[in-house]
Amino acid sequence: MSNKEAVLQQLFLREVKGVPIVERNELSHCDIQEKEFVTWGQQKRDFSFDEIFESHWIKTCTAGYITELIFSQNGSLIEFTLFDRLKTVGHWELIDGLLYISIFKNENQYDFVVVANSSINIHSAIEYKNNELHSYLKLAQTRVLDNVSEQY
Repeated sequence: MSNKEAVLQQLFLREVKGVPIVERNELSHCDIQEKEFVTWGQQKRDFSFDEIFESHWIKTCTAGYITELIFSQNGSLIEFTLFDRLKTVGHWELIDGLLYISIFKNENQYDFVVVANSSINIHSAIEYKNNELHSYLKLAQTRVLDNVSEQY
């Protein structure tokens, strides 16, 4: 099974079946109905490089922790907590249509894979903290407003 297929199966089980996130090495023990999986997969798509670089996203997890991610064209990123603006750094890359992100906070490393939603710009991810399954995430792409002027 490819890494992409495993990530998709993890998200399918979480989003459709409502079960806690399953480790990739345990997926073979899970009952995944092919027709249901294909139908769910039609709501997903591959990311393109152009939609990621130089963009701002909002990231949240099931525990309610909210941050802003700023992606640079060179593969680096900056993360700020949304309200008190604590800064961390990381990097990103696009592989096989999936967005792979690593963020470094003190002695911890957070790695997650983001799968694009085809109908809205709110995407899903599975996060690992120091190589251990950690959280289910949602990431929302924000839109840059061109030539905004103050209007009262």
